[in-house]
Amino acid sequence: MLMVYAAFCGFVLDLLLGDPSWMPHPVVYMGKLISLLEKALRAGLPKTQKGEFWGGVLLAAALPLLTLAVSGTACILAARMHPALGFGLQTLWCWQALAVKGLSSESRRVCEALENDDLPAARKAVGRIVGRDTDALDEAGVIRAAVETVAENFADGAAAPMLYMFLGGAPLALAYKAINTMDSMVGYKNDRYLYFGRAAARLDDIANYIPARIAAFFWMLSAGVTGQDAKGAYRIWRRDRRNHASPNSAQTEAACAGALGIQLGGPAYYFGERHEKPTIGDALRLPEPEDIRRANDMLYIASAALMAVCMLGGIWR
Repeated sequence: MLMVYAAFCGFVLDLLLGDPSWMPHPVVYMGKLISLLEKALRAGLPKTQKGEFWGGVLLAAALPLLTLAVSGTACILAARMHPALGFGLQTLWCWQALAVKGLSSESRRVCEALENDDLPAARKAVGRIVGRDTDALDEAGVIRAAVETVAENFADGAAAPMLYMFLGGAPLALAYKAINTMDSMVGYKNDRYLYFGRAAARLDDIANYIPARIAAFFWMLSAGVTGQDAKGAYRIWRRDRRNHASPNSAQTEAACAGALGIQLGGPAYYFGERHEKPTIGDALRLPEPEDIRRANDMLYIASAALMAVCMLGGIWR
């Protein structure tokens, strides 16, 4: 029961406070460790395709296992010192494993800039939460990018860590965050990471496979609750859920596109290079800034519904 209540309290703290800038965050230290391990592995292994691949495999294995071991040991020791201390540490890390409020706040800044007719500020704001180049995006492109990242990150920033924390507490949720952080740092198909980042990208695909599909279902549910097109969400999800290089990213993006009646996806620039990507959804109308707010409404409802179901399952278990 400790994990259930810690997860719930962490969820509430995330909704209320997000990620305060003054508070040290585990993901920051994961990122620093990834950089150090990458440097050491590249220096110690042959500079060949095979050497880079196996270096990436070692990184992909070491970081999640190390995160699980360190956080798990800390939680056990804290609980042995005092149950309240163990509960507090679990709650803190469950809070930090979630990103609902942070995602909503960052995307809302994009919406506010567009509503103030400040496209340069909107491009800068959306550049904080997406990996693509944003300097040349028009208003519709900015809106699509913001909506896509809200939908996609519901799966890996809320649904997946939530499910893992109910399976294995904060340590398992943090191990998942380590996998997700690796993918965001080295999981690129460019010259530097094509081989070194392959294992991290595949591991992230595996870790997110079931959570992404559960997330899509809850997104469809939230579409109906918030007055969006739930039938459209299901229809586009059935049709376009595989329209992405990742086996997981289009799951919630397709449901979101169908719920809003707009088209997402399409070509995008990364590091100055154009990447052809399939479209997701039908362009029944042009995107508008309010679509970002609608996506955030669905984000909150889907997150709350999933938390409720996880709590019921945890209590029953």
